[in-house]
Order: sequence, then C-alpha cells, then structure tokens
Amino acid sequence: MRTELNQLLQSYQERILGQELNVKLLLAAILSGGHVLLEGVPGTGKTQMVRTLASLVGGDFNRIQFTPDLLPSDITGSTIYNMKEGTFQTLKGPIFTNILLADEINRTPAKTQAALLEAMEEKQVTIQGETYSLAEVFFVVATQNPIEFEGTYPLPEAQQDRFLFKLHIDFPSFEEEKKVLQRVIEDRLFTIADKSVLDLESFLSIRRDIEQVTLSESVLDYIMKIVRKTRESETIRFGASTRAAISIGKAAQAWAFLAGRDYVTPDDIKIVVNPALRHRIQLSPHMELEGATVDQTIKELVGSIPVPR
Repeated sequence: MRTELNQLLQSYQERILGQELNVKLLLAAILSGGHVLLEGVPGTGKTQMVRTLASLVGGDFNRIQFTPDLLPSDITGSTIYNMKEGTFQTLKGPIFTNILLADEINRTPAKTQAALLEAMEEKQVTIQGETYSLAEVFFVVATQNPIEFEGTYPLPEAQQDRFLFKLHIDFPSFEEEKKVLQRVIEDRLFTIADKSVLDLESFLSIRRDIEQVTLSESVLDYIMKIVRKTRESETIRFGASTRAAISIGKAAQAWAFLAGRDYVTPDDIKIVVNPALRHRIQLSPHMELEGATVDQTIKELVGSIPVPR
C-alpha cells in the first residue's frame, strides 16, 4: 500500500505545481478523516487541487458555489411530490459525494453554512425527518477569498474549529508559474480523466493502517503542552480546544505514514501544528496592534516548549 500511496503523492505533485507542502498537507488531511479550509486569492488553482485529488483516489467529486441565496436544502437535498406515482420522492443534494468543494463558504448566511458543517461533524444528513448516512470517504474542502469581505458572512470560531487544517494558498515561484503557463498554452495540462492511482477500498485500508501509527507518551505530552500553552499565553486571547489536540495527533500520524514511518516524531508535530492551529486561536488585541501574525505567534510558542527526546 505504501508504494501506491507514494505514487499517488508523486502524481499529485506533478499535476499541481508550486504547492508541494499544501498538496502533502491536503493528502494528510483526507487520510486523517478531517476537513480543510483553503484560503487564497482567485486563480491560484484551489479548485484544480481538490478536483485532481478526487480523481487520483478514485472518488466522486462535487462542487457547490456558495451564494447569499443558497438554501440548506440546496446542499443536503429535498423531498418532492411525484404526481405521476402519487408518492413523495427524495432528491439527494450534492453533499452525497466523496470529495466536496464548498467554494467561497463565507458568501452564504450562517444557516446554510451550519447545514454543511453539521454534515461534516455527524457524517449524516436529515431530509424531511429521514436520516441518510454519507459516504465513508467524505472530505470537505471549503475555500475563502482573503481579500474581499463585502457581502460575506465570516465563519464563527466555533465552526472553523471543525476543520482539521487551514491552508494558505500562495502564488507559485516564477519558474513553476511559467511551467503552468507553458502547459496551458501547449494544452499539456493533466486532465481529471487521468487514471486513478488508488480505489476507495485501498484508500480506506491505508486509513486503517494510519490509525496504528504510534503516538508515544512523550509525543502526546508534547501535543498537550502546545495546546495548553495557547490557553495560558498572554499573546493569545482565545486558545485551542481539545479538538485541536486530537487534530494535531491524527494529522501527525498521517504525516508520519507519508514519510514511511510507523511512529510520530516531534518534527511531525512541528509541521502540522501551524495549519492545525492557525484558525483555532485568536490573538490578543495588543498583539494585533503590534502587527503580530498568528503563524508567527504559533512558531514562537512551539519554540518555547522543550522538545522530547
């Protein structure tokens, strides 16, 4: 299975240029069973990144463009009356898929956001009193535009906490961006019709293997010290939750597995801690006035905690 997984990662990085770390973190997130919040300006390949992942793991892909008039039933589905047969019929919404791209989630009101976030947490949907289970492989990637806030509905902190990672998508380097341009001009971009590297059964088997990756007592202590430090630090107004500690642990297991190990090291924790915490903590007002960033604060906080040997 490791061979297929390495092949999947290699194929993914060949298709999505200039985002090596984010691509690997996105793969670690789906292997952990979590969900991801992607933040980046338009035109940086966020949709292509998610669509390509779906094709490589052999999963179904749906995309929802969030708008102010989107209703919860537009996501989950609804019941209609079939006059010909004289019965009510359930029409399942786009949420019934393996990989769902929730594009510009902050463009829709809280009620519709909550419908998606509830499904993420419960892995089930209720339509007119009837409960339907979602697919075993169910992965939500929600996007946000960081530069346009007019007419948006920001996700509350409690709802952001449901995402395993928050990833920042930046522009690729000069050479990588030039390669993308050349591929488009020469019509050589990889298409979503490319053959999948894994099927969903193999993918679920890898997930079960990842659950067996060892988190030693000292590494668990290291995770807890980081999370508790966010609650005690004067630079942070609101610290991380217990769910944050669970997210760091699960993500580190997936990251270690991708590295070919069956145990987690403190270095694995250092890699996943930023994307796992950046959307879960809020800086104190005086730190914001001083121009401090969340990522910088997390780095300094983690650096102040002794690394277990």
